[in-house]
Amino acid sequence: MKYELYYWPSIPGRGEFVRLALEAAGCAYLDVARSPDKGLGVPRLMRFLSGREGHELPFAPPFLKAGRHVVAQTANILLFLGARHGLAPAAEAGRLWTHQLQLTIADWVDEIHDTHHPIASGLYYEQQKREARRRAADFLRNRLPKYLGYFERVLARNTRGRGWLVGSRPTYADLSLFQVLTGLDYAFPRTMRRASARHRRLGALRRAVAARPRVAAYLQSDRRVPFNEEGIFRHYPELESG
Repeated sequence: MKYELYYWPSIPGRGEFVRLALEAAGCAYLDVARSPDKGLGVPRLMRFLSGREGHELPFAPPFLKAGRHVVAQTANILLFLGARHGLAPAAEAGRLWTHQLQLTIADWVDEIHDTHHPIASGLYYEQQKREARRRAADFLRNRLPKYLGYFERVLARNTRGRGWLVGSRPTYADLSLFQVLTGLDYAFPRTMRRASARHRRLGALRRAVAARPRVAAYLQSDRRVPFNEEGIFRHYPELESG
């Protein structure tokens, strides 16, 4: 099956978590909004959101078309792909644990987003800079250490995991954690450099994911959307200065 991924073309955002899973699994997929072909691109994405395509109606991107089905919400898409493509354990307990970790990552991603848009997503960053500085300072001081410490402990407790979060093989949760760590390095480089000495397992996981052949090839390709100041992970130096 060739999947169709629907997400905004210039924003890594939540769609990037799905791209990483598709690439790591070696899936054939069409990144619809980034395609220059006639009938595709952003207009096709908008037709889906308007309900004119005749499928299940998603609330917002990302969503994935798989045959006759449309699967939306990042964690839900990854749950679907994980079971199909060996990116989640076969046993139910392992699948639920992987999904739970992904939902925790989703909470983390929301908090990261709110460091630069604490008031409203509909406002520009420049319209909420004062509030963003306060929110970012609290996030870096209180929330970020809790998330980093939690996932470091999960890695430590998985004694048979060879450095992975669940079991002895990488799952979509490992790929998503890689994306968060990489994004945080872009957004808050000084803070993450200081944190790296205390979270060596997280650093090892990040390197292990990046070294996987399919992931490494993807990261060097033009299919990878670079971090920028339109997505979840944004680098505003003033937000790291307190």
